[in-house]
Amino acid sequence: MSDDVLAIERRFPQLHGRLPRVTLTRLPTRTQRLTRLGDELGIPRLWVKHDDESGAIYGGNKPRKLEFILGDVRARGKSSVMTFGGIGTHHGLATALCARSIGVRVILGLLKQPLTEQVRDSLLLHHAAGAELFYAPTLPRLAARALGICARELRRGALPYIIPTGGSSPLGTLGYVNAAFELQEQVRAEELPEPDWIFAPVGSGGTVAGLVAGAKLAGLRSRVVGVMVTDIFPPNAARLARLANKSLGLLHRHAAEIEPVRVTAEDFRLVAGYVGPGYGAPTEAGRWARELIAALEGIALETTYTAKCLAAMIDAAALPEYRDSRVLFWNTYSSVDLAARLGPLPDYRQLPPVFHQFFTTSPEAGD
Repeated sequence: MSDDVLAIERRFPQLHGRLPRVTLTRLPTRTQRLTRLGDELGIPRLWVKHDDESGAIYGGNKPRKLEFILGDVRARGKSSVMTFGGIGTHHGLATALCARSIGVRVILGLLKQPLTEQVRDSLLLHHAAGAELFYAPTLPRLAARALGICARELRRGALPYIIPTGGSSPLGTLGYVNAAFELQEQVRAEELPEPDWIFAPVGSGGTVAGLVAGAKLAGLRSRVVGVMVTDIFPPNAARLARLANKSLGLLHRHAAEIEPVRVTAEDFRLVAGYVGPGYGAPTEAGRWARELIAALEGIALETTYTAKCLAAMIDAAALPEYRDSRVLFWNTYSSVDLAARLGPLPDYRQLPPVFHQFFTTSPEAGD
């Protein structure tokens, strides 16, 4: 893999080579003016940041985080990682695919989430990507199972490297600190004007924490609007600020020349009311938003994260403070064709028996 120079390394050359990294991204991701959607919504100055095209192995927001995390995995000489999510987790799938590309084994701990055809496909893709899967119906039982597997791995010689849900560690969050510097370069190159508002979904929070920290460090005046899409230990502004500051602290330790910047809870604007019945459950507003952007701009979203974020942005378009502003929608969904990469999906009976239940009941419609 190539040793590409990141936008933040161009700004602070002292950082280059100091942070272990596996190159999983193709940067910068492009921006596009959404003329038809903007006209429809009454936001004439509307753009999208195409992080759906962020990587060849897997796109979306995950590779930006994983390339720092897996760089640390490699630097520590670890041969396996363990991470967690719902049965349809995009983070788990991205981790399985990206870790496999560097010869690292992945163990995925999964919880139940609302069942859709897309969730079923993701579960099959986890298996096709070579991940070891385990399941529990509750967080305490999942934690207990994870401890048992860690004990097994220790008996075999080494504990797995633990990756938090969503890859939202201080190290993973650096991926979106860098993304803000990338956006700044695109603004300077006049690819788009500096946004007044950036809309992005909030699951585990690393994307929004990194964007807020990066914008502040880069000197961007853009405000980030985080749309809450999870009800499973959802992060609040104070928690996101702590994550952002830990990520900035990592940078400062590696390059003392970087000016100290502090993020506070007041730097975050979080929008609630778009989760619907629960994490992963499609909503009517999300379905409609997804259909609208597909029809007008040919952009594909999914109903767990990005469609709910777009639904919030559509509602915000009716408010005066957004209507006359420059708005950027940050698309964190992967557009990589995994069927072409992994081939036909396996039969569900190839999965551990505990997962068969998710293929013998009817999924929700509309995903």
